Amino acid sequence: MTLSSLAARLHAEAQRANERRALVLAGPPEATRAAAVDAIEAAGLPLPACTAISAAADWPFEHVGPRHSRELLGRTQQAIVVDGYDECSPNAIGRTVGAVDGGGLYVLLAPDLDSWPDRRDGFDETLAVPPFGVDDVAGNFRERLVATLRTHPGIAICAVREGYDDPEGDAVAVVDDGLTDPFPARHREVSAPPAGAVFSDDIYRACETTDQAEAVHDLEALRGADASDGDDRPAVVVEADRGRGKSSAAGLAAGALALAGRDVLVTAPDRRGADELFARTRERLDAAGSLADDAGERIDAVSGGCVRFARPPQAADLPNDPDAVIVDEAAALPVALLERFLDGPPVAFCTTVHGYEGAGRSFDVRFRSSLTDAEREVIDVRLDEPIRYAAGDPVESWAFRALLLDARPPVDQLVAGATPETGSYEVLTPEDLLADEHLLREAFGLLVLAHYRTEPDDLARLLDAPNLTCRALLHEGRVVSVALLAREGGLGDATSERVYRGDRIRGNMLPDVFTSQLRDRDGGGPVGYRVMRIATHHAVRSGGLGSTLLAEIESEFREHDGRAADLCGEAVDYLGVGYGATADLLDFWAENGYRTVHLSTTKNDASGEHSALMVRPLSAAGADLAARHAEWFRERAPGVLTGPLSALDPDVVRRALRAVDDDAVPAEPGLSERDWRVVVDAANGMGSYHAAPAAFTELALRELILGDAGLAPNQERLLVEKVLQNREWDAVADDLDRVSTRMTMRAFGDAYEPLVETYGTAAAKQHREYWTA
Repeated sequence: MTLSSLAARLHAEAQRANERRALVLAGPPEATRAAAVDAIEAAGLPLPACTAISAAADWPFEHVGPRHSRELLGRTQQAIVVDGYDECSPNAIGRTVGAVDGGGLYVLLAPDLDSWPDRRDGFDETLAVPPFGVDDVAGNFRERLVATLRTHPGIAICAVREGYDDPEGDAVAVVDDGLTDPFPARHREVSAPPAGAVFSDDIYRACETTDQAEAVHDLEALRGADASDGDDRPAVVVEADRGRGKSSAAGLAAGALALAGRDVLVTAPDRRGADELFARTRERLDAAGSLADDAGERIDAVSGGCVRFARPPQAADLPNDPDAVIVDEAAALPVALLERFLDGPPVAFCTTVHGYEGAGRSFDVRFRSSLTDAEREVIDVRLDEPIRYAAGDPVESWAFRALLLDARPPVDQLVAGATPETGSYEVLTPEDLLADEHLLREAFGLLVLAHYRTEPDDLARLLDAPNLTCRALLHEGRVVSVALLAREGGLGDATSERVYRGDRIRGNMLPDVFTSQLRDRDGGGPVGYRVMRIATHHAVRSGGLGSTLLAEIESEFREHDGRAADLCGEAVDYLGVGYGATADLLDFWAENGYRTVHLSTTKNDASGEHSALMVRPLSAAGADLAARHAEWFRERAPGVLTGPLSALDPDVVRRALRAVDDDAVPAEPGLSERDWRVVVDAANGMGSYHAAPAAFTELALRELILGDAGLAPNQERLLVEKVLQNREWDAVADDLDRVSTRMTMRAFGDAYEPLVETYGTAAAKQHREYWTA
């Protein structure tokens, strides 16, 4: 069979079944690129409907670079060519595999498949973080990828030889034709508008599947108080695999709401991710002759309604009081941010269950309890029928398997009895994971749950990155808790100097911050292992398994004289972690012996959270690093808390400070005799803390770190807001739900009485008697 005839048959079979077919062309780069163009032409596919993802530029149709594959999200083409020769990015595959219409071809170009895993490319260079080089990167992901290509139906494989110039010639050997002889596609019918539908018939006629029409009907609940029944502030949860039309359904509903004069606020992790939603909104308003203005991020209807976009942290503030909110790709946002939308108007959370954009399973597990606690009517919507191709499409099922888009932890029943005592501590090497597909799926499935945005690239990092290592607790052979660790530091003098002068260094979060931001010339020297991700199975969460895993990791390094069992064999000076700071997470890490050394002064764009950095020393060098950074953090805390962190949640501030090492606090307060008199007077209702603000600040900081005076949480919040964040009295009273500003000022004095008792000098306590006489 020639390449021409194979391409034609693949296309014909795909058209008949409304499925896609994949064609792998393996061989020299120039030959495979030429063969790809010939195959597309032989299949009869129009070149303007094709796109290449390639570092090469000489294509007769649209092409984008490997690192710009995101541009294909939300689009469809009749053929996509992914050139994996210079850079094989799992993200590029994940972003593009859903962009091929039914009847189309997905063409993957690669070197010789047998040698491909041993070859390093541009993507591998991104995994080679200092001090490792690209030769240290493994090829396990591509080894597994090749295995899936060779064993999955619907994937044709051809070997292309050097000198290829004719699709009818013998320079192409068909290794596997990929033909499956499928049944013809069933005719797709869209049902009539559901009974009792409020949105116009035109909105429902624009739906492409029955699933989509039913989703639009459920989204009518966003009308809120005008709805004929149910809660006037419902939460609609729309879940679907990629390509099922959830964003389109949301766009149709948003258009219908705007036609009715509603103000609809839309948010998504990335503005481009909302393109499809806005396109369908624009289409419906235009069809109704009601498109008044289109400014890209805001579409106005003649009726006065609008659909507007805001980035997630800003949208969570509900600017200008929208009538309804739509959160697209909600799984790619942290739960703490999503919870803020539950305080507003009717809201829809649209999320991909198994897809590039985020983990819907993670969203469901982590966010469902928040929905329940919100006491809203929750309307669950599920779209199963693909829009672009038929159900059971082999290319989609291959992508799910190859990229583990549907990886998940073990079912609840298999781990229900897991306890710290039943858990077996294991080092999960890439070789272990490759040898056991169930183990790989369970471990990666738990890691997906550990973070609100996990990408296909993360699978390659797990299997190939030389700086990463994985640890787990297994219960009867099932993964119940897992941690992914990243080796950092151990940087040479020359590298450290470059970082100190402003160069960024990939894959070394803590050393980079220590050196470049916090100006520690020696911050990159000690070797640390950062806990990138840690997750415990939801069925046995809060049972101590995560803490047990951290303790086992620390014990392993200490028993091996600070050496990781499976990496460089070098001494490890500290364990560390960096994450979006919340009160609960700060408590968790503090309880496991990690100590705060930094709070970022800027927010994460997607989560709206400030990052906390914490360390757990394992050696003298690690202890020295932790001690100086804890002391520096204590010293700069008053300055940053009255500046960039002045609006930070007081509970986050409290927990972050309580997690600072006690040794960072001087043995005695540095207050003068006059300072103590001012504090004692204020504690007894006389004078003002403005008479000696530094004294009040020092005592507040000491207590918030040490906790020796045993203040109640509300008293600690008062110290944070008034003293450390320097908020106005009225604002503090309002935030702490005090009866009045005067009562807040009285409570302020009361909070300092135990500080005088605990930390005061003999002279201070003697002056206190002046007020009690």
